[in-house]
Amino acid sequence: MKYETDVVVIGAGGGGMAAAISANKNGADVILIEREDESGGVLNQCIHNGFGLQYYRKDLTGPEFKETLQEELEKTNVRILKGTFVLEVSKDKKITFVNSQGIHEIKTKALVMTTGARERHFNSLGLSGDRVSGIFTAGVAQKYINLQNLKPANSALIVGSGDIGLIMARRLHLEGIEVKGVVEILPYPGGLERNVQQCLRDYGIPLYLSHTVTKVEGDKRLNKVYVSQLDENRDIIPNSEKIFEVDSLITSVGLIPSVKPVEFVRTGPGFITSNTNQTSEDWIFAAGNCTVIFDLVDYVAKEGEKAGKYAALYAKNEYHPEDIITIKKGEGINIMHPSYIDPNERAKLYLRVSKAFKKVEITVEPLGIKMVEEEARPSEMIEIFMKPFKDKNLKEIEVKAREFS
Repeated sequence: MKYETDVVVIGAGGGGMAAAISANKNGADVILIEREDESGGVLNQCIHNGFGLQYYRKDLTGPEFKETLQEELEKTNVRILKGTFVLEVSKDKKITFVNSQGIHEIKTKALVMTTGARERHFNSLGLSGDRVSGIFTAGVAQKYINLQNLKPANSALIVGSGDIGLIMARRLHLEGIEVKGVVEILPYPGGLERNVQQCLRDYGIPLYLSHTVTKVEGDKRLNKVYVSQLDENRDIIPNSEKIFEVDSLITSVGLIPSVKPVEFVRTGPGFITSNTNQTSEDWIFAAGNCTVIFDLVDYVAKEGEKAGKYAALYAKNEYHPEDIITIKKGEGINIMHPSYIDPNERAKLYLRVSKAFKKVEITVEPLGIKMVEEEARPSEMIEIFMKPFKDKNLKEIEVKAREFS
């Protein structure tokens, strides 16, 4: 079967649903594609609260956030194809997909990629030891408990203090699983401060900063995890080894943006976009964790909403940027998103500093933008808002972060 539409959105998580709603509101005919049988993506298994505080001004759980978007989506005429897997996206604006009815093709004018991110696997840690059962990524453990009502462990150690690792420490504890600690290779937590407090300190779960897992051991099932302390150069400190007797190791060691099956746009590692979410292929837009890993689903939904808007305008031949300005990562900046801007449109910059600052001054030059934050850590995003401006001679702006004194 062959379809034709103005905008296709691939991925019906928070960003994808927001993008589809926005594109439809901006006058586009929209098809939303989701590989699972239900929309919502990872929101379905995130039953804790803390979602929607910025986007809806409400404190929602993941499923509640999804249902709120779903209700908005149902008021539109967006066509949703669930249980559908995209096989190919070609440069001639054709999308090939497969579902239970066979292989199909869509001819579109614009595409929005909202494909999220996948978990970095345990094997990427390169640990020595036995290949045993009982080692799960945090997302898999979360799915077992929250969606399938399965208990993955009796006792557990968590490696990685990103937000999902912190949240799973609390979740396992509440299910009666003994959580013996969270191990973090960095000298500071990898997740939001509020999650460190609410998920670890409130329950007396130890956090081992500047520590790493060196070996796993077991006979078919995991029974021991070896952990050592690191110095400032990340070298193992002699005689610092700790042995944790647990039957599960939960890994929360990062996310990797999912960019397939689009193989012909610039990535690094996620889709490189402008402030209007446009990629190096002008008809393809991208939003959410497939571009950069965001702290909050609220950011993902807001970026999806913006991507849907500009994709619709592009499809109607109402958006073609004339000027593009590159954003350079300067001193003290580790991650910067977006990578370039259309100066005629409003911009919101998301950045992560390269080290912890007690008090930081962030500058955007030569625009003269300055802001001071009381505390900044690489684990927490900082936002900078920029108004449209006109400067035909400006080709690059640079963002820097320095200790403020």
